[in-house]
Amino acid sequence: MTQPIDPRTRIGHVHLRVADLDRALGFYCGVLGFALTQRYGPQAAFVSAGGYHHHIGLNTWDSAGGSPPPPGSTGLYHVAILYPTRAALADALARLDAAGIPLTGASDHGVSEALYLDDPDRNGVELYWDRPEDAWPRDAAGGLQMVTRRLDLASLRAEATRR
Repeated sequence: MTQPIDPRTRIGHVHLRVADLDRALGFYCGVLGFALTQRYGPQAAFVSAGGYHHHIGLNTWDSAGGSPPPPGSTGLYHVAILYPTRAALADALARLDAAGIPLTGASDHGVSEALYLDDPDRNGVELYWDRPEDAWPRDAAGGLQMVTRRLDLASLRAEATRR
């Protein structure tokens, strides 16, 4: 039997192939608000939140001018960006609304509330916040009972206006 992974293990960053680096930076920095931490000429850049060296790497090394993979192919489903609070997620929704970026979905999973969209290269992006663990839905035996329900976007938008 194998030993479980150390519970402190986290996904440190994601690195995405993009067709146009400046367009990708416009989305991740200009719309979502990540900060550029380093740029490698016209081909690669790293962005982060809170001064970390990088949460997202972007490059055009093998993809400059390329097109997204066709539907039905393998690859990244989405990258999930965890926000610390519901208010911070509401701010992200306000940024998307202001930039005219449409959502592809919005769900209440019981454990979290999530917004789904595509970046300019049609990479799936999930923006979400986790409810406190003691509020997660559980069955009678204590097992996790995640769900997928429609997210109340009006309530989330109202949260952004209260800030």
